[in-house]
Amino acid sequence: QMASRAVTAASTALRELRIHVCQKSSASSGVRDFITKQYAPLKKANPNLPILVRECSGISPRVFARYEFGVERFVSLEGLTEEKVAGVIRDLAARTH
Repeated sequence: QMASRAVTAASTALRELRIHVCQKSSASSGVRDFITKQYAPLKKANPNLPILVRECSGISPRVFARYEFGVERFVSLEGLTEEKVAGVIRDLAARTH
């Protein structure tokens, strides 16, 4: 719910969120928890915002935010808890680019 509220109030500059996650690594466990518990409410609150989840074995978990004019930012999510992942997404959503 925290993340969905944050992205609801997001800058209109945010065009897309992409989450990269490993299905098995312990470094991705917080990201997997976030996706399991908070993806559906986040998507429901933001039906027009593309929120993509990319699973790949052995990768470092990251979130990418694409803004208007093609500006892209990414943050590593390695070893973060579900709450901290939500905080990172909230921060990215609040940016203007």
